[in-house]
Amino acid sequence: MSWFPGTMSCKSKVAPSVDFDHSCSDSVEYLTLNFGPFETVHRWRRLPPCDEFVGARRSKHTVVAYRDAIYVFGGDNGKNMLNDLLRFDVKDCSWCRAFTTGTPPAPRYHHSAVVYGSSMFVFGGYTGDIYSNSNLKNKNDLFEYKFATGQWTEWKVEGRLPVARSAHGATVYNDKLWIFAGYDGNARLNDMWTISLQDREQACWEEIEQSGEIPPSCCNFPVAVCRDKMFVFSGQSGAKITNNLFQFEFKGNMWTRIPTEHLLRGSPPPPQRRYGHTMVAFDRHLYVFGGAADNTLPNELHCYDVDSQTWEVIQPSLDSEDPLGNEMTSSQGFILMPSGRLFHAAAVIHDAMYIFGGTVDNNVRSGEMYRFQFSCYPKCTLHEDYGKLWENRQFCDVEFILGEREERVLGHIAIVTARCRWLRKKILQARERQKQRSKQEGGEDSEEGAAGGQKEGPVLGAGQPMLEVSIREAEAQPFEVLMQFLYTDKIQYPRKGHVQDVLLIMDVYKLALSFKLSRLEQLCVQYIEASVDLQNVLIVCENANKLQLDQLKEHCLNFVVKETHFNQVIMTKEFEHLSTPLIVEIVRRKQQPPPRVYSDQPVDIGTSLVQDMKAYLEGAGLEFCDITLLLDGHPRPAHKAILAARSSYFEAMFRSFMPEDGQVNISIGEMVPSKQAFESMLRYIYYGDVNMPPEDSLYLFAAPYYYGFSNNRLQAYCKQNLEMNVTVENVLQILEAADKTQALDMKKHCLHIIVHQFIKVGGLLSGALSVCCPLRHG
Repeated sequence: MSWFPGTMSCKSKVAPSVDFDHSCSDSVEYLTLNFGPFETVHRWRRLPPCDEFVGARRSKHTVVAYRDAIYVFGGDNGKNMLNDLLRFDVKDCSWCRAFTTGTPPAPRYHHSAVVYGSSMFVFGGYTGDIYSNSNLKNKNDLFEYKFATGQWTEWKVEGRLPVARSAHGATVYNDKLWIFAGYDGNARLNDMWTISLQDREQACWEEIEQSGEIPPSCCNFPVAVCRDKMFVFSGQSGAKITNNLFQFEFKGNMWTRIPTEHLLRGSPPPPQRRYGHTMVAFDRHLYVFGGAADNTLPNELHCYDVDSQTWEVIQPSLDSEDPLGNEMTSSQGFILMPSGRLFHAAAVIHDAMYIFGGTVDNNVRSGEMYRFQFSCYPKCTLHEDYGKLWENRQFCDVEFILGEREERVLGHIAIVTARCRWLRKKILQARERQKQRSKQEGGEDSEEGAAGGQKEGPVLGAGQPMLEVSIREAEAQPFEVLMQFLYTDKIQYPRKGHVQDVLLIMDVYKLALSFKLSRLEQLCVQYIEASVDLQNVLIVCENANKLQLDQLKEHCLNFVVKETHFNQVIMTKEFEHLSTPLIVEIVRRKQQPPPRVYSDQPVDIGTSLVQDMKAYLEGAGLEFCDITLLLDGHPRPAHKAILAARSSYFEAMFRSFMPEDGQVNISIGEMVPSKQAFESMLRYIYYGDVNMPPEDSLYLFAAPYYYGFSNNRLQAYCKQNLEMNVTVENVLQILEAADKTQALDMKKHCLHIIVHQFIKVGGLLSGALSVCCPLRHG
């Protein structure tokens, strides 16, 4: 999984959390890196399976995590329902039966289990004798298991109770147990209930009045809480299985369906529809594994980023598997990815997910335990940083004059010319005109200046006039949406289905076609197609016809002539007011639909913000540089707007202390980084790249403090890079960098390697010296 724009080795390691303090002194006497043993990220490990005499194989069970142990309760083994409680110690990797006293819940499956405080709470499920097919029924009882004493206790709750159910979702939030949906034996549900877990004597069930886009009645789905919201993904809704993702805001009891229409063609789609899967939350992500998906049992791990609302498939670490699906290591035996399965269970301990059991191929119950190592690096803030630059309009150096009304929109030459060739050409033409005008008016300007006069118009620092670019074919509102895309790679989607908002995005689409922005074209088309409905289809169709947007017009015509839509559409007043040619076209389309044309041409998904900024740094932006960075006296041209967007240090400098000669000396505190490390830092600033040799990481470890980056992402990668990549081959370069940066623990680490590998290091050193300084024989 890529947590950053560049591609990093799969053998990266989990970086520990690093305190990020902008008040840290610029001059640091020494650095303490606090190294430790880290697990390879995105690595699957097969842990010891549960022995048959302990309890072993099962599905439709629950697992919960408490401290350093996984607790497994209930389920079925293919013959009988179970009510045993198993314990797996994650440190010792050992199984046992958990100690219990009191009366446990009756054997059951498709129940729910959650942890609150030092107790596990089990609710509902399906009970009875599946072997003899007798006494089968759903339950609505609530049991507590105290981890400290092993005591089982049933909560006897007075008042109204939720209907008995199984295959429901459950979670804990704000000291309460929340129950959603499930199956009552006759029908699937979508009601929600909650009960306080703080005081058993005062506890009572309360039905929640839900609002918004409530998920359809469903069962066999997981829920997870992230960012103070509860998420529900996929599941069985009657005969229909969807891959919808819904979020529930506890404050206001409001549901929202998270749209997938905005997903770019060519970017990872949501997981296919499924049921019997698991979903857990870690950091800002939801991880979906397994389930039954259209008669298959997939074993990809899908990840949803709650902040960016994007899905991706996690690529497992290379030491999780080889082409044969396993790898033999000296210490751990076989390392396998889990096979596809359903009705398994998952829980999170620290920074890893544990998956146990489930039904695998041929209806076999599994007793396997797998561990998946998450990555917990701080997120990349590239898009947010450039987005703030657009919102704040600081350091603008170009003003676009738009449409007949000549409305004005400010922007930054560096971002616009990096992202759009059409606008780049316009800016170059405007610069040339400005240059010619300055030459022609040079004499007049001198006379005016001597007389105390001053030319009107916006002016940049140091008396430089702001560049004006006239674009007659664009109006301000759609152009601002387009600009937002250039800075962030996305657009804020308006209200779905509202006519004025759909028409606005159609205008944006028209601009995207004119400016040749393939990525924006796709975003607009997908939003519009998802927003077309019975109420607005004719208005959208007519507008598409007027703007000559053939693809959208075709979509609208096909929508209108659908069997379920046609009669409703032609009875509306809007149909009567359509232009005659369009009415004729609709009637002909209904009478004689055109043959479907399938294209096998690959879709041009355009270039991303990361790709464009990478190319810009590597030379495409050279003619637009407006600042010179001096590294040990050597100049490196750069772009003020980009530096200011990504670094509070540069932002403050350009706002208040901009040097008159446009040159800035580069250091990190009192230390001047190497040229190679400086280039690594520029790659991070321009497009978020964190790939670098380990010696660069020493120079840049303190850079987030000094330059005021949005978070400590760069530092976290520097740390893991040093931890995993110090070798005999590079230890001398890293020792030199450690000495220069006064990173004492790294210096000690390098010296330790040199002493213990002295012959190998010495051999490399001798070889290097013989190449540089060949001995003279005399």
